[in-house]
Amino acid sequence: MKEHIFIGAAWPYANGPLHLGTLAGCLLPADIFGKFNRMAGNDVLMVSGSDEHGTPITLTAEKEGKSPKEIADRYNAQHVKNIEELGITFENFSRTSNDFHKKVVQDFFLRLYENGYIYKKSMLSPYCEHCGRFLPDRYVEGICPYCGGEARGDQCDKCGKTLDPSELIDPKCKICGNAPVMKETEHLFFKLSAFEDKLLKWLEDKNYWKDNVIKFTRNWIKGGLKDRAITRDLEWGVEVPLDGFKNKRLYVWFEAVIGYLSASKEWAEKTGEPEKWKEWWEGDAKHYYFLAKDNIPFHTIIWPAMLMGHGGLNLPYDVPANEYLTFSGEQFSKSRGVGIWIPDVLKKFDADVIRYYLSINMPEKHDTDWNWEDFVAKNNNELVGTYGNFIHRVITFTQKNFGEVPPSGELKDEDKKILEEIEKTSREVGEAIKACHFKEGIKRLIKLAQTGNQYMNENAPWKLIKEDRERCATVLHICLRIVKALAVCSAPYMPHSANKIWHMLGYEDDIEKQEWEEGIKDLKKARIEKPLPLFKKLEVGELEEKEPFSKLDLRIAKIEKVREHPSADKLYVLDIDVGELGKRRIVAGIKPWYEKEQLQDRKIVIVANLKPAGIRGVRSNGMLLAADDGTPSLLLPNGEVGEQVTVEGIEPQPADVVDFKEFTKIEMKIKDGMAEYKGKILADGKGAVKPDREVEDGSGIH
Repeated sequence: MKEHIFIGAAWPYANGPLHLGTLAGCLLPADIFGKFNRMAGNDVLMVSGSDEHGTPITLTAEKEGKSPKEIADRYNAQHVKNIEELGITFENFSRTSNDFHKKVVQDFFLRLYENGYIYKKSMLSPYCEHCGRFLPDRYVEGICPYCGGEARGDQCDKCGKTLDPSELIDPKCKICGNAPVMKETEHLFFKLSAFEDKLLKWLEDKNYWKDNVIKFTRNWIKGGLKDRAITRDLEWGVEVPLDGFKNKRLYVWFEAVIGYLSASKEWAEKTGEPEKWKEWWEGDAKHYYFLAKDNIPFHTIIWPAMLMGHGGLNLPYDVPANEYLTFSGEQFSKSRGVGIWIPDVLKKFDADVIRYYLSINMPEKHDTDWNWEDFVAKNNNELVGTYGNFIHRVITFTQKNFGEVPPSGELKDEDKKILEEIEKTSREVGEAIKACHFKEGIKRLIKLAQTGNQYMNENAPWKLIKEDRERCATVLHICLRIVKALAVCSAPYMPHSANKIWHMLGYEDDIEKQEWEEGIKDLKKARIEKPLPLFKKLEVGELEEKEPFSKLDLRIAKIEKVREHPSADKLYVLDIDVGELGKRRIVAGIKPWYEKEQLQDRKIVIVANLKPAGIRGVRSNGMLLAADDGTPSLLLPNGEVGEQVTVEGIEPQPADVVDFKEFTKIEMKIKDGMAEYKGKILADGKGAVKPDREVEDGSGIH
């Protein structure tokens, strides 16, 4: 029976490149599910978009000295491009910064307000006296009171608890590193506490949800729900449609989830049928939301409560949240610079190879680590050695000896068993995907390719072609039936490769437009062209990390203001200008060797992308470089403020963030009076970089 299926993929922040954690947690499972359901004949509406009003955007903007819109525009364009390259299909991939979304959000807000679920209340909010402003949640960092991990003012990534900045232990302003004070301000609150009983009642029949999702959700609600502020003192965001709140904006946790509804309405407008969205939101449709586990409470508690408060809109049917994809044991994170970035891997590897590895290792029940050696092994052994090898053998031999799909003669029992295996595989892969068990589905797919190789080896068509051409034709026909089934069943997982196989079999249309049942149907008579290999072998050496120095972003900066650190005798606090990167503040331990006057207005070299750190209560956003033979000597650049300092032969490919431990492994030193790295001179556009006094050869630079 035909169904209406709504699919919401969690909206990625447009504050940096997409990383593989986002692909594994949200985008890929949603796409696999969407592709299958379209082929299964269901009406699918799959939406997502760039989350552009969050504080991660404003933080990136401040760091780069640009407007939030410039940041959002840049990364939205990059995300759209990468999503297309990965073969991910949305009915609508939208943006929270567009006017259509803002109007839907404001209408939703007013509906909740009219229904009595939004009210005004004064509250204490963190205020930074040094920066002279109230701080949004993510502008406050400290220690989680529940697990002791590092946390933001809105949530702890380690234990998943949603937080209020006032709960943090040892809170600090993310901009300047000073401790904020709590000041009273008026905000609007969503009456989340009113939905405790309704949510628990709604969850009673959700035993088909993943164990971790349903247990987490029920326990959270039973622990008591608190009303949540839905406005913040921001300039970037959706305006509050009430008088008296001109300088406040609707906060991202509230407005971003409404994006699922706004993107649906926007899609309907684009199709020329403005009311069509109602088929998925007011009719008999199933709503699925794909996300990582840190997003569970927003999709199983807060968003359903908002929908209940609004009234008349469908609630989630399933929220098959994944655990984390990790890298060297750490959670992927844009803000912390931990991850493998999708633009980078797409330059090196075919999209389907990435999709395959994430599918076969999808973190459905527990965190899964991305391992480069395992990536190579699975590519070589499974994609190339089993799946690709079988298809290439069958197509090549058939093309060479028959030129077209050969007719099937009388079937033996072993042939019939293969056809039964094809039907079983098609059914099992479909059932696995339908149940959101994507890893199980692709494992079953590879098992069919293994069965195909075994069948071909046992029947040896290379012998039959000489001894019994009719039997050879039958064997190859059965092999091609397996190839066809592999193509159809692979389409949700590896769309590019599946389409290539489909065309090898003589079909001209797009495989994703086929019915799922097409995979078990007989072949049409068609000409077979000589194939090209689907995948190539990889070597571990190809995956070596890029030259460590290339990750650094060394820049010329100018010191504009020098002051003594308020709580450290040997430290200066320097306000600097880094040209196109804007102005920032760093802490430097050079006070015993330099007077303030010696530093004022001079140029220095800094590591501009070093991970920001709080140093004795002051946040340092970068680090100056100095040669040290016992007495630090600042590096003296020649070029213009903002210009990069580079090494000949090493192309700069700066990471978003470089950890201090990682930086210490990059050994720069002084030789013949000049700064060098691995025997190559550090230089700007006007010449070599040197220390500002004579120092001993071999002195380290740090």
